[in-house]
Amino acid sequence: MAGADGGGRLNVDLNLLERRSDYEWEIPRRGAMRVPAVIYASEALMRDMDHKVYEQAVNVATLPGIVKASYVMPDAHWGYGFPIGGVAAFNPEEGGVVSAGGVGFDISCGVRCMHTGLKRTNIMQVQKELAEMLYYRIPAGLGSTGTIHLDADGMDAMLTGGAKWAVERGWGVHDDLERVEEYGQMQHAKPGNVSQHAKKRQRDEMGTLGSGNHYLEVQEVTAVHDQKIAEVFGLELGDIVVMIHCGSRGLGHQIGTEFLKRMAIAAAQYGIHLPDRELACAPISSDVGEDYLGAMRAAINCALANRQILTHLVRQVFGDILPQARLPLLYDVSHNTCKVEEHRADGGSRRLYVHRKGATRAFGPDHPDVPEPLRAAGQPVLIGGSMGTGSYVLAGTAESEAHAFSSACHGAGRAMSRHQALRTWKGRQVVDELAARGIMIRSPSMRGVAEEAPDAYKNVSAVVDAAAAAGLAKKVARVEPLICIKG
Repeated sequence: MAGADGGGRLNVDLNLLERRSDYEWEIPRRGAMRVPAVIYASEALMRDMDHKVYEQAVNVATLPGIVKASYVMPDAHWGYGFPIGGVAAFNPEEGGVVSAGGVGFDISCGVRCMHTGLKRTNIMQVQKELAEMLYYRIPAGLGSTGTIHLDADGMDAMLTGGAKWAVERGWGVHDDLERVEEYGQMQHAKPGNVSQHAKKRQRDEMGTLGSGNHYLEVQEVTAVHDQKIAEVFGLELGDIVVMIHCGSRGLGHQIGTEFLKRMAIAAAQYGIHLPDRELACAPISSDVGEDYLGAMRAAINCALANRQILTHLVRQVFGDILPQARLPLLYDVSHNTCKVEEHRADGGSRRLYVHRKGATRAFGPDHPDVPEPLRAAGQPVLIGGSMGTGSYVLAGTAESEAHAFSSACHGAGRAMSRHQALRTWKGRQVVDELAARGIMIRSPSMRGVAEEAPDAYKNVSAVVDAAAAAGLAKKVARVEPLICIKG
């Protein structure tokens, strides 16, 4: 039987899995499973993992057209349909499906990292002023709106153009696009597939952080784990960087909500048995599948444009307070997407639809989609931790292709629900405790701060160590927050 933790949650029963190595666990095929499920984690992380992750990984393995395995990252926890930290690839030539639950509601939520050319002493001299100005200039919180208002034509242009659209309108420079996944613009987006309601929700939300686990952090590089790759990435011990974590806001959530309903109907029409209604899906080649892909790609562009505008706002703040700062991009990568990629499967190279939900693309060295001069080192993989702990910069590995379609974890992963966190902490308590450690938190919601308390998350170092030991990505540098603007 699975054991219960202190909150009554059932943890994974390790007797149900076969251990392949210290960091790889297999759930063998049984029942309706078309492929096995594979979880990458240390034994300690496995013993603390919610049993629902096991159940959801098994359910994903039953979906039509799934290739090789249903994969789970070391930061995994229960999600909607797919586990958060789930990876699955589908072959359209074998009846493969696309699932809104396999992408998530916050489509293209991701992390962007910028250099500053500064050191800790530069920041600490103006820490309070910088924190206040970033909080004042960066709209954050539930339903937050900015100064940008898009009409119908502007909305469609943004949904088509992504970060490229933003740069063309003065929110950034062309060099930024070289360091953004998809070079800042997801192709084959179809704004016409996005409902008017979804567009209305996003009309005034461009250039905003949103709520939940989204944040903007000013961070210090406190450890370098791979000197050679760190040099390629332009990172040194003591450097100050800025990370932005956010996604497609209300638009992405609305797209997910609407298409899950359509997919539930489509699955029944196509005779697809769903072990869980939340796994609603549709054949990739169906009208519903193609409609969702067009809308999802538009939402990816929305997220890319949003992070690009936020980058511009951050640069303006630094320009006013620390004019010596320079903020070029290190990289921008999403962790809630479905992408068409070439991967080795079934004895050859296959064009697969790779779902990554709470999982980051992690292409290895020499991959053509990684820009120069980063290509020789592998794609930067940006892992967001909880506020008050730390985050990581990793690099994709050649082995990750075979392990999980070039995928890695995306963050620390929740260890307790938001409801549990609210019962355990008060927002002011968290802010004061972090301030005593030299970390300034600014947020419009003390409730939100309590929900995101550092100890509500898994140990990000343990998660990253597991990902590195499993060969999913290579540790490059650890960064720790000095300022956190929290949604």
